[in-house]
Amino acid sequence: MSRVSTNKKRNQQAKQNVAPTALQWRYLLVIGVIMLVFVGLSARAVYIQVIDPDLLIQQGDNRTLRTQNMPVHRGLITDRNGQNLAVSVPVRAIWADPKTIVENGSLNDKRRWQALADVLGQDYTKLVSRVKNPKKRFVYIQRQVSPAMADYVDQLSISGVYLRDESRRYYPTGEVSAQLIGFTNVDDQGIEGIEKLYNEWLKGSPGSRKIRRDGKGRQVEILEQEAGEEPKDIQLTIDQRIQAFAYKELKKAVQYYKATSASAVVVDVQTGEILAMVNNPSYNPNNRSGVSGHRIRNRAITDAFEPGSSIKPIAVLSALEFGSVEMDSVIDTSPGWMRVGGSMVRDSRNYGELDLTGIIRKSSNMGTSKLALSVPKQFLIDQYYNMGLMSDTGSNLIGESSGIFHDRSRWSEFELSTLSFGYGLSVTTAQLARMYSVLGSGGIKRPLSMIKSEQKAPEERVLSEDIAHEVLTMMESVVNEGGSGTKARVPGYRVAGKTGTSRKAVAGGYGEEYVSIFAGVAPVSDPQLAVVVLINEPRGDLYYAGDTAAPVFSKIMSNSLQMLNVPPDDKSVSSLASITGASNAG
Repeated sequence: MSRVSTNKKRNQQAKQNVAPTALQWRYLLVIGVIMLVFVGLSARAVYIQVIDPDLLIQQGDNRTLRTQNMPVHRGLITDRNGQNLAVSVPVRAIWADPKTIVENGSLNDKRRWQALADVLGQDYTKLVSRVKNPKKRFVYIQRQVSPAMADYVDQLSISGVYLRDESRRYYPTGEVSAQLIGFTNVDDQGIEGIEKLYNEWLKGSPGSRKIRRDGKGRQVEILEQEAGEEPKDIQLTIDQRIQAFAYKELKKAVQYYKATSASAVVVDVQTGEILAMVNNPSYNPNNRSGVSGHRIRNRAITDAFEPGSSIKPIAVLSALEFGSVEMDSVIDTSPGWMRVGGSMVRDSRNYGELDLTGIIRKSSNMGTSKLALSVPKQFLIDQYYNMGLMSDTGSNLIGESSGIFHDRSRWSEFELSTLSFGYGLSVTTAQLARMYSVLGSGGIKRPLSMIKSEQKAPEERVLSEDIAHEVLTMMESVVNEGGSGTKARVPGYRVAGKTGTSRKAVAGGYGEEYVSIFAGVAPVSDPQLAVVVLINEPRGDLYYAGDTAAPVFSKIMSNSLQMLNVPPDDKSVSSLASITGASNAG
C-alpha cells in the first residue's frame, strides 16, 4: 500500500509541476493572437470607415452606380407645307468588350463569329483581330445597323458583343433636295448643307441620370437627373412640290441637251422666300458610297458665271433712273457696230433705230452700250450693287459665292460697255434670281431666305416702282413674236424675261463652251414668282438660251403658278380648257 500511495503522490506532483504550466502558456498565446487580430480589424475598420472611407465608397459605387444618357433624335427638317425632308430613324450599333471576350473564351466559338462576320459583310480574320486585345474595353464592330440585323446579332449571344441604340438620318426626297439639305456623318453631326448650317439647332443635347443598381443589375434608385436640350425642328421656305417638278425638268434637260450641269431657282418676289433650288447632276444622300465631290456642291450658290444678255435690263433701267433717256426714246444702233476705246462692240446685224423695248427684244449690244455710256460710271456701277449682283443673297447658305466683280477706281468706256451686256463680271444663279425678284417686286430689294420665319424680311427700295414696271413690260416682248425667248411662254400668263447665252472664259480669252440662261417674272400684271434656269455647257446643235433654258423655264414657271393657285392674267387665253390644251401640247 505504501508503494501505491507513493506512486500516486508522484503522479499528482508531476501533474502539478508540468500540466498547468503548458496550459497557461498556450492559453495566453491564443488570447494574445485573438486580441491582436481584433485590434487590427478594429483599426482597419476605423481607418476605412472614419479616416479614409472614400476608397471603399468609390469601389462600391463602381459596382452599383451607372450614368445613363437619355437618347435624343435629331430635329426634323420640313418644307413650308410640313413635308419631311430629313428625319431620324432608330438603328443600333454593335460593339465589343475585348477583355470580356478573352476572359470568357468567346473566340473559341468560331461558328458564331463566322456568322457575325457574314451578316455584317466583314472579313472574319479582320473582325477577330479587332477584338482579341484584352487591354481594350470598347471597340465598335459596326455602326448604324438595321433593327433586323441587330436582332440577329443579339440571337447569336456572343459573350462580350453588345448592342446600343443610336439614330441615322434618312432623306425621303432623295436626290431632289440633296445639295440643299446636305447630310450628317455616322455620329449624326451635320457636315453639308442645311444639316451643317443649323447643326447645333437640330441636334440638341442629351439628358442624363445617375442610378444605383443591385447585385443582379436591377435599378433600385435614381440618384440625380439632368435634363438635356430638346432638338428643334426647322421649317424651310422650300415648296417640295415645286422642288420635285423643277428637278425633274432640269434632269431631263441635262440629258436631252447633253449638258455638263444645270441649276434652277424659284423665288417668291413678294417675300424673297426661295421656293425651289435644284441642281443636276445630284446624288442619293441615303447612299453616298462612290459619290464624287462635284455632285455634292450646291451649284446654284457656289458656281459663278458671266450672265450675258440676262442682265441687259440693268442698262435700260439705269438710263431711265438717271434721266438720260425717256420711255419713248429711240437709240440709233446703226451700222450695227462701233469702236469703243479701240475695241469693237457689235450686234449680230444692223438693227437701225430701236426704242427701249426693241433694245431688250433684239438683245442689242449696241443699244445697251450706248445706254450704259449715257450715265455716269459710278451711277451705273451702283445699279449693279442695288440689284443684288455684287454681294451674297442673304440666304446664309454654306459655300455661297458673292460672284466675281473687279471694282476699280478707273473704268474704260469699253469695260463699261461690256459690263452692260453681261461680260466682265460673274454671278450665281441665286444672285440672278434676286435681281429678277427686285424687278418683280417693283424695285424693292429683300434678302433671299431659306428658313420660314414669322418676321418680315428687311426691305430697301432701290428702284422706282414705275420704272420697274415699265422695264418688266419691255421684257414681256422677249417671249412674244420676234423675241429671242418665245419658247419661254406660259399659256394663260403674261411673262417678262430675258435670255442670256455667254461663252465660258478660258485662259487667254473665250472658248467654245456656252452657258445658257433664261430668267423671268410672272405674271406681269401682279408679279409673284421669279425663276432662273441655267444650262451649263449644252452640247449639240442647240445651245442658245432660247432653245435650251427657255423651254425649261416655261414648264417650271407654269407648274409653279398653278400649284400656288395664281390666277391667269393673259386675257388672250379665254378659258382653262385652252390653257390646259396648250400646256399639254408643249
